[in-house]
Amino acid sequence: MSGIIFRSIAREDNPAIAGIIRSVLTEFGANKPGTVFFDPATDHLYQLFQTPGSAYWVAQSETLIAGGAGIFPTPGLPPGCCELVKLYLSKQFRRKGLGEQLIIQCFQTAQQYGYRQMYLETMPELSQAMKLYEKLGFHYLPGPMGQSGHYGCDLWMLKNL
Repeated sequence: MSGIIFRSIAREDNPAIAGIIRSVLTEFGANKPGTVFFDPATDHLYQLFQTPGSAYWVAQSETLIAGGAGIFPTPGLPPGCCELVKLYLSKQFRRKGLGEQLIIQCFQTAQQYGYRQMYLETMPELSQAMKLYEKLGFHYLPGPMGQSGHYGCDLWMLKNL
């Protein structure tokens, strides 16, 4: 998609990214307890992604934030594994390849950080994203890994990088 830049999250992005996340979860009926919808960290992503081994990429079209995605060293994951987190796009930016570009950016960053695997948690309500994860090589797991605290997610996937 032309005119889109990818950049690291800035403090002033917090309200826009939190708004996109909550809007998408509401749109798909996934605004339920145990998800990032109710996670207080959702309002402070810039601060969260100052954690060593983490990164968050914002996709921006001119002055409008389209969405973002990140990687995080979620506690309890095996050594060499990070989590793909908070991949959300505003409705007008979906189905244009932007989600795939964000995930590939996350793959590249994870490899630069020395990660060998990427884990994610999702839910059936987000079936559009699940198709993309499958296309990009994630496979389903029988149960969760790590301690994300998001007990509202009941599908788990892993990819070797």
